[in-house]
Amino acid sequence: MVNVVKESVADVDCVLLLVEPVAAVGPQEEELIARIRQSGEPAILVINKIDTVDKTRLLEVMALYSQAYDFDAILPVSAKTGDGLEELMAELDKYAAEGPHFFPEDMITDQPERQICAELVREKLLQCLDKEIPHGTAVEVTRFSERDSGIIDLEVTIYCEKDSHKGIIIGKKGAMLKKIGELARQDIEEFMGAKVYLQTWVKVKENWRDSMAQLRNFGFTEQ
Repeated sequence: MVNVVKESVADVDCVLLLVEPVAAVGPQEEELIARIRQSGEPAILVINKIDTVDKTRLLEVMALYSQAYDFDAILPVSAKTGDGLEELMAELDKYAAEGPHFFPEDMITDQPERQICAELVREKLLQCLDKEIPHGTAVEVTRFSERDSGIIDLEVTIYCEKDSHKGIIIGKKGAMLKKIGELARQDIEEFMGAKVYLQTWVKVKENWRDSMAQLRNFGFTEQ
């Protein structure tokens, strides 16, 4: 974690240190504060989970961190309840600097259309089956063509790692796969601005996540 901080603090507009409401500055926090002090960048302390402590304990935490470093601001928040998040965004807005345009204003992504369509299908998979199958699913567009009428024909193959996952994805009498396809088709039509005829298939490909060739084939690239 410390190494990540050392690599990422340079050339930032502001550093945000997120801690829990514990009335003690631990060695990891001390190391991070030392790095912030060395960088000289503006720094904000955010104390999360304030819904779990009373006001007295919160004041103790704030006082301890105030002694450890002169933060530009100390903001108590609760990610769970949303308390204090608007104040946090307002504070961060003070440090945000508008950067140059690296892409045309009407360009919303550098990914090809077929890759976006595949990701929209995978999104619906995860939304509909988040508690039933792991994230070991991939989607490949096997056909992407446009008719003279403007209708887009789209065929996608959904890959999973186990036969049991395949059954879950298809669902009873194909009901789950139909639901996933319908939700994905609606988003794809909105994205493409055209009518879409979508066909989906499900195949098992064991351990596909362990193959770099398969990862690249499904659009996952090394950064």
